[in-house]
Amino acid sequence: MIRIGIGYDLHRLEVKRKFILAGIEIPYPKGEEGHSDGDVLAHAVCDALLGASALGDIGELFPPSSLKWKGADSMKLLQDVYSRVKQSGWKLVNLDCVIVCEKPKILPYREVIRQSLADVLEVTIERVFIKGKTSEGLGPIGKGKAIEVFAQCLLES
Repeated sequence: MIRIGIGYDLHRLEVKRKFILAGIEIPYPKGEEGHSDGDVLAHAVCDALLGASALGDIGELFPPSSLKWKGADSMKLLQDVYSRVKQSGWKLVNLDCVIVCEKPKILPYREVIRQSLADVLEVTIERVFIKGKTSEGLGPIGKGKAIEVFAQCLLES
């Protein structure tokens, strides 16, 4: 059996926050606001995996109302999610993500981000891909006030 999962997340960008994607810190004067470390990519991937395996969603498992998750490393949350996915009898076939932000440019960091995700998800880098897009200066993303990520995964049992 195979299942598809879709994940989405959006975070404000704020000064004095680290800009983190898949656990990789990217030099930039703003970073993702969030209860955890704000890693919008890890959060969207968590939701894609949880949706495909019908195990809930990230807000349900790691509620922002809980101080336990304040400042949490989102890649550790992703590890926990993937452990649950595997325990339910699923494994990742592939992951495809779109990161939408005006700046910083994603392409120079793409391979290290892909490898970071592949390592946590226990697959080869060829099964993970990310693309950086802009919103052409439109809306809060285009004005540099936010970042959003779309993630889609395919699981097989």
